Amino acid sequence: MATPLLDRILVQRIKAEAKTASGIFLPEASVKELSEAKVLAVGPGGFNKDGQRMAPSVAPGDKVLIPQYGGSPVKVGDEEYHLFRDHELLAKINE
Repeated sequence: MATPLLDRILVQRIKAEAKTASGIFLPEASVKELSEAKVLAVGPGGFNKDGQRMAPSVAPGDKVLIPQYGGSPVKVGDEEYHLFRDHELLAKINE
């Protein structure tokens, strides 16, 4: 697994369920990609204009909302991940 640099966050999108709660399987075309992702790795943080390091706002294991488009896709084997900058994340999901 890659270690992000500076204020970058490595996430993996959470796949939507292909089966409903009542057990009905949905066609692949109707299953959309969610805008939720799990944080896998976090860089040490970026620097502010005074040169001081700013701590990342999320940690590995957190669930976040990400923009539908953006980030840098990273493919490792069959798995697809995305790199975002900390300020590009939309929200942290508290459960």
